[in-house]
Amino acid sequence: MTSHLDQVQSFCAGQRWFGEKGHDVHVDAMATSVWLSAEDAWPAVRIGFVYCAGPPGSEFPIRVYQLPLSYHREPVENLGHALVGEWVEQDLDDTQVWVYDALHDKEATPYWLEGLTHGRRLEGLEFHPVHAPDHATVVPENAQSLVLTVEQSNTSLVFGDVALLKVFRRLEPGSNPGVEIESALTEAGSELVPEVLGSARGTWPRPGGGTDSGELAMMTVFQKNATDGWAFACSSVRDLYAEGDLHAEEVGGDFAAESYRLGASTAQVHSELAKALGTDVWEPAKLVEHAAAMRRRLEAAASAIPELAPHKDGLARWFDALAAYDQPVTVQRIHGDFHLGQVLRTIDGWKLIDFEGEPAKSLIERRALDTPVKDIAGMMRSFDYAARSLLADHQGDQQIAYRAAEWANRNQQAFVDGYAEVAGSDPREHGVLLSAFLADKVIYETLYEARNRPTWLPIPLAAAAQLAEQ
Repeated sequence: MTSHLDQVQSFCAGQRWFGEKGHDVHVDAMATSVWLSAEDAWPAVRIGFVYCAGPPGSEFPIRVYQLPLSYHREPVENLGHALVGEWVEQDLDDTQVWVYDALHDKEATPYWLEGLTHGRRLEGLEFHPVHAPDHATVVPENAQSLVLTVEQSNTSLVFGDVALLKVFRRLEPGSNPGVEIESALTEAGSELVPEVLGSARGTWPRPGGGTDSGELAMMTVFQKNATDGWAFACSSVRDLYAEGDLHAEEVGGDFAAESYRLGASTAQVHSELAKALGTDVWEPAKLVEHAAAMRRRLEAAASAIPELAPHKDGLARWFDALAAYDQPVTVQRIHGDFHLGQVLRTIDGWKLIDFEGEPAKSLIERRALDTPVKDIAGMMRSFDYAARSLLADHQGDQQIAYRAAEWANRNQQAFVDGYAEVAGSDPREHGVLLSAFLADKVIYETLYEARNRPTWLPIPLAAAAQLAEQ
């Protein structure tokens, strides 16, 4: 029979949340937590920690993934897609078991709900309910779970249309910025993020000895009848393209008012974050460091992507301008990975979600203070993506291309207008700062698209050309 680790590796390699695809890595080891299930209960449930390593002698860091496991004595017909493997489990008296990803097992997921509801504590595993002001959300203990399919780097479950449980897959020791920020905003009474109901924290063996600890999951109020910001914006773009020759403001699905409200909500959340978690100041010397890091990313991307090379010198001018910027910059906790897919339009207005930061960055980087301008630049780029991502169906149509650019610019400016109205200052007044972060974001997008979606590469390249010529 294939070994445990081979089966685990085969399963992980087929999952969207497994970030090691394309790398020469293998599952090197697996550890497990205490049992969440009671003694003699079936399915038996616990958490697995999967360790991935590179080839011997490589500098690839060992990475840890969370894989909740449910053990059954017989195969479960409707869980074939979640089958991790089949083996004899020594911890269950050498019983032959079929092992599944427990997040897809409706008989296993109630342990998370029960733990968060009652604040359950086990050896190396703690569930923490969050008691927010005027806390009124109650999740029925018999609520059934449903796995959402939109998540990529984590796994999210909805319990009874009331609560959303996000289980973090790739683990790092320390405080998860999503849990930290969203809990702080919940405790402060913010109405612009989903209310946090609780979180789970665990410990796992550290490679080389000792233990590490960090957040394993977070539960928030589920936003029923909410529309994903990306889908909402793209529907407006489709309305525009369906019209003959109307401008963006003349189309029934004009999005500018929503963009304005989103900008206002973003500014309000930034203000709430500053009050809840504090601020600091970057002196000019710090900006020199950031400009140098941006230039290094540009050099690497231009070397890897020939199409970017003609724009390198023009983009580098913005980083030179940032290095020469002689004004201090206020910094704070921000979203860090802000785009239309990270906001929801609810009946009560916009809500911001997923404050974990860029998945590719380390936990230290994701928890670091930064300028809110980075979030503004990220959302501005997202409007451009929404407009241009649908151009594939209109290849060579210059009128449609012009209207796409018009839609993107209209909504970018409306977003910043809304932000400025609430913030009391206009980010466009700090053009060097904004342009430098826009250029850095475009470089990141160019590298990402070249590696993952080559057909989308023209989107950031067009933006690179425009920024380089300004």
